[in-house]
Amino acid sequence: MKKIVFSLSLLLFSTIVFAQKNLTPLTVEKIMRDPKWMGTSPSNPYWSADGRYLFFSWNPDKAESDSLYYITLSDRTPKKATVQMQQNIPSFNSIVYNTAKTAYTYTKDGDLFYVDAQKREHRVTQTVEAENSPQFIERDAKIAFTRAQNIYAFDIASGLTAQLTNFVRGTAQKEAPLNAQEKWLSQDALRMSQVLRERKARRDSAEAIAKRSKPRELRSIYTEDKNVFGSVVSPDGRFVAYRLFKPANAKNTIVPNYVTETGFTTDINGRSKVGAPQSATELYIFDREKDTVLLVKADGIPGLYDLPDYVKDYPSKDTGRKKPMPRSVNFRGPVWNDEGTKAVVDVRSADNKDRWIMLLDPATGTLKNIDRQRDEAWVAGPGIFSSPIWTDENNILFQSEADGYSHIYKVDINTGTKTQLTKGAYEISNLQLSKDRKIIYYTANDLHPGDYRVYRISVNGGTVERLTSQAGISRFTLSPDEKTMAVLYSYSNKPWELYLQETKATAKLQQITNLAMSEELKSYPWRDPEIVTFTARDGATVYARLYKPSTQAATKPAVIFVHGAGYLQNVHKGWSTYFREYMFNNLLADGGYTVLDIDYRGSEGYGRNWRTGIYRHMGGKDLDDQVDGANYLVKTHNVDPKRIGIYGGSYGGFMTLMAMFTQPGVFAAGAGLRSVTDWAHYNHGYTSNILNEPYNDSLAYKRSSPIYYAEGLKGHLLMCHGMVDQNVHFQDIVRITQRLIELGKNNWELAVYPVEDHGFVDPSSWTDEYKRVLKLFEEVLK
Repeated sequence: MKKIVFSLSLLLFSTIVFAQKNLTPLTVEKIMRDPKWMGTSPSNPYWSADGRYLFFSWNPDKAESDSLYYITLSDRTPKKATVQMQQNIPSFNSIVYNTAKTAYTYTKDGDLFYVDAQKREHRVTQTVEAENSPQFIERDAKIAFTRAQNIYAFDIASGLTAQLTNFVRGTAQKEAPLNAQEKWLSQDALRMSQVLRERKARRDSAEAIAKRSKPRELRSIYTEDKNVFGSVVSPDGRFVAYRLFKPANAKNTIVPNYVTETGFTTDINGRSKVGAPQSATELYIFDREKDTVLLVKADGIPGLYDLPDYVKDYPSKDTGRKKPMPRSVNFRGPVWNDEGTKAVVDVRSADNKDRWIMLLDPATGTLKNIDRQRDEAWVAGPGIFSSPIWTDENNILFQSEADGYSHIYKVDINTGTKTQLTKGAYEISNLQLSKDRKIIYYTANDLHPGDYRVYRISVNGGTVERLTSQAGISRFTLSPDEKTMAVLYSYSNKPWELYLQETKATAKLQQITNLAMSEELKSYPWRDPEIVTFTARDGATVYARLYKPSTQAATKPAVIFVHGAGYLQNVHKGWSTYFREYMFNNLLADGGYTVLDIDYRGSEGYGRNWRTGIYRHMGGKDLDDQVDGANYLVKTHNVDPKRIGIYGGSYGGFMTLMAMFTQPGVFAAGAGLRSVTDWAHYNHGYTSNILNEPYNDSLAYKRSSPIYYAEGLKGHLLMCHGMVDQNVHFQDIVRITQRLIELGKNNWELAVYPVEDHGFVDPSSWTDEYKRVLKLFEEVLK
């Protein structure tokens, strides 16, 4: 019998019989409480600009929210930062050094500050309008900054602040030229009057003298109906690069909010849907010396007219016969070298298939290609969206998936000589260059796809030095002198704690915090899931976390958990962002279930081919991986093939629906949480990468959207969704519900959560949702 039910408390099936004696059993109510019961992990570590303090967010008092704490290298006992410390000590991440690294500038609370070589702090501005994006220019004599879209420069020696740009919204008001009649009448009037001729001559002479003696006015740059952003001044102060964009006239969605403080239903203005018009951007160069403005034209970019391969699937559109049109591009940068002699820009095609790194000649506005990365799926991967980094006057660093994995490359922009600095079947992330620009620090998973450690290498390549030795996940933050690292470290059954370590391969981690696990959390022996591999039908090796029961239930049931986000890694040796699901998987294993958590096709950490394995078909190879995982459990772990369930949220919810609709007989039960049901209704930034646009590639959307396959439902399906979900809209689940009603399907249930967005907040909602998931598996699989 089909049911649509609201989230009422369930009294049954909230507790699993615990398989081990003398230990408190896990319950859904327990693990879905406010996470404060688990303990407190530090987050967001950052060093003060002078390196004296390491700040981090932490909540040992179980307060409403985290507070700011700090330690010093001489006193490593965490203390709560005072309000004065928070207001007066700038973050090392927020400061901008001069070329010699002897002085720096930063903004705080919308005002500009300067710290000189003697470490004396000077407040530069105190204004209502906010100052931001400071940079040193003119051989470090001035500090340029942005205020209300315009650029200003503070002269350190004189204290004078001068305006460098005058962007004016609208168009220049020009005096209309005289028509033939008006021109004749004016000339005739002057011919007929000696007095008029003399007065005009005196006026013209006075205006000429005034023009010669008057200082040159700052040029007004009219932006029409476009907005200015991303302004950058060249180090010599001559050129100002700026971008203009015009907001797209896209239709936004509305999310109704039914449970409000006023008692009235209100509308939340939501996002647009994939394929909606996108904002166009343009890059301009203002030459302050010549008082000219140049549009940087994209016409000469190599491959700008290339059509994507997928168009061959639409021969009726006759794309081969039409005159090719240039693709829209978006600019980032420019990024100047310290000497101010060269600048590079990062250019992206709007169809997501190309990224160019190009040398910019600001005097002419012309571009020269340095590197082109083309991907017939879409360009992405760890570090790929970071700007190029100058190592010296002529060499830049960037990341690329050119060999199939995201690695570090160095290129001489004069000769075009390209050197790959890291290489192998692993991924580079969190790249950071030392202050002297000789050493690259980064994180990599070279030992195992799920084991992330810290490394360093010379900018010239050579021997790689591993700095951290603990298996798990390490995230580092270098101190200003680069002698010490703050490291956030976790293991699969141990949440994040803060450590310090000397920046040496032989150094050991020294623990700073130790409250990530409360005594209650420690009282349960959380599993260290075994990381297993199995072979997919296409020969690929698939990684998964395996939760094995101490005693298998008599019915030999199994559950597959599908992580969300699509491009995310959950089969790793660190603490999972899906900590609730991690605990729930332990609960299931205690109840005799064998649980498998798979890094399916499209997941992060495995290189380009794995990342793009879902291109034009979500619910294709990624779903095959779930089915092959189910077969692996049957063959290897004594699981009954008729008693396998599947669950997940967001992308995992989408996968659950595809599994239940297109794989009859494989999964007896599925719980799809906050699921995408039709990709044509999701956002543009994510979806267009993978499926292109619905009106250009309708085949990709049809084969990827569960709503087209609802007639295939055979097993038992639970759907749960927040009614104020601003990511995957409630409309998605409403439309699939109507489809199931019209198809006459009986074995499904919908639970809705009136006050929840995409990520649930209230523990009662989490509890209700997972009691329903557990009830489904208990009734169907056991």
